[in-house]
Amino acid sequence: MQVAQLPDSHENGGFSPPRRFGGLKPAPHGFSLLEVLAAFVILALVVTALFQLFSSSLNNVAYAEEWSRALELAESRLDQAAAAQPLKEATERGTDFDGRAQWETRVTTYNAPDVDPDLERASEALATRMYRIEVDVKYKFGDGRERTLSLATIKMGPRLAT
Repeated sequence: MQVAQLPDSHENGGFSPPRRFGGLKPAPHGFSLLEVLAAFVILALVVTALFQLFSSSLNNVAYAEEWSRALELAESRLDQAAAAQPLKEATERGTDFDGRAQWETRVTTYNAPDVDPDLERASEALATRMYRIEVDVKYKFGDGRERTLSLATIKMGPRLAT
């Protein structure tokens, strides 16, 4: 007995071999509508998450830029106050060149905490003393909230006659 070979579906114009209870069944050529919709939903969720991540990154860059700018201003004012000769107690205030940040520099005498009173009295005879130099810079972030950046250092300077 001889068995007849059925042609492949691609040789048959895209139809599979006849089924027992019906005619020709079309061969699957693509995705169903439900699969396409599910793919679009997943794609939309991923794209939305990426856009939110990108937006958040841009905000962080803006915040870092404002903070760096305030830090640069504070370091500049601190260096300028520390370089003043003779070093003396004073307070200065101002704004940066475009008015986006306000600064205040304070130079005060510094007495170390927990120093023996006898040692403190003995240091009064020295020609130098310690000064604390502080700088506060107030600036606003993109969200409108005011922030303050503070830097301080201690420097030796001449003891001025009072």
